Amino acid sequence: MSKVYYTDLHSHSKSSSIPNKIRKIFDAGNFGNIISKGDNVALKLHFGEKGNTTYVHPVYVRQIVDKVKEAGGKPFLTDTNTLYSGSRTNSVDHLITAIENGFSYSVVNAPVIIADGLYSKNVIEVPINKKHFDKVKIAGEIYNSSSMIVISHFKGHGMAGFGGCIKNLAMGCATASGKQMQHSDAKPTVSVDTCIGCRKCVKDCPVFAINMEDNKAIINKELCYGCGECITRCPVRAISIQWETDNDTFIEKMGEYAYGSILNKKDKVVYINFVMNITPMCDCVPWSGRPIADDIGILASTDPVALDKACYDLVVKSSGKDVFKELYPNINSTNIFEYCEDMGMGSTKYELIEIK
Repeated sequence: MSKVYYTDLHSHSKSSSIPNKIRKIFDAGNFGNIISKGDNVALKLHFGEKGNTTYVHPVYVRQIVDKVKEAGGKPFLTDTNTLYSGSRTNSVDHLITAIENGFSYSVVNAPVIIADGLYSKNVIEVPINKKHFDKVKIAGEIYNSSSMIVISHFKGHGMAGFGGCIKNLAMGCATASGKQMQHSDAKPTVSVDTCIGCRKCVKDCPVFAINMEDNKAIINKELCYGCGECITRCPVRAISIQWETDNDTFIEKMGEYAYGSILNKKDKVVYINFVMNITPMCDCVPWSGRPIADDIGILASTDPVALDKACYDLVVKSSGKDVFKELYPNINSTNIFEYCEDMGMGSTKYELIEIK
């Protein structure tokens, strides 16, 4: 069984404060052993949308940064740009949002690097040869990092049912076009009323599926394969994002992207989930909803499947019901565990080790 380390949030002295508990759980799991001296270590987290306040606190992240440095690594905080319009849709706005939400160097003791570049064009295509994808689009600086620590806020999610470290890998390590490919099998469409005829989408289309008619972009649906590159390139958002897909398929696609995001990092990834402020929606929304369950604690493992399942099980046990299923009854969210286990990402069987 995989080992999952757990500490609750009860504090009665400085030694039992949450920052100190984070350091203790890091040491208990010997997580510094994944780091070789001089490694560029990606700390993959979510900086929170402007208006959201329940992302993982920068002071908590600082503890992990310091432990990485103690192990001889060179940490940097990272995330990827969003597919939707918001405060993190390009690297300039994303960096500003990260700093305004508290992730400045003076607080976290590490630089912030947006892993997929200014407009999500820094991409490595990773071959995986799975059911839905032959290859996945992973952000360049996540792929290029020597090792990675995935820091996730465990909470609800409108399409996945819940979000933990697997979703953080899947959506969070993908470029914007990779996010689009997970979200939908539908092809994008152009609003001719909004299109300004700049031709940027024409230049960027990898399969030459976009032409201009009357100074407006037109997508040839027979040639288009739905990569989403045109969506990320359009400066006026004239090309529609397609979100709809069969939910079971969406969850499987997420699993495959998660698989591809760590394929070049065997035994070089640690996962830490903060099961607190368990909001109904992810930190991408510009608000923080009322929690749907009580705070649980902090859990960590080198097995992403075991970690997310342990978090899920503890929330259900504490609540006396499946709060995620109650919130999103039409989503088979737990399918992600078996799908990722079948791909060899981890085990659904785990040993929970409590750290005081």
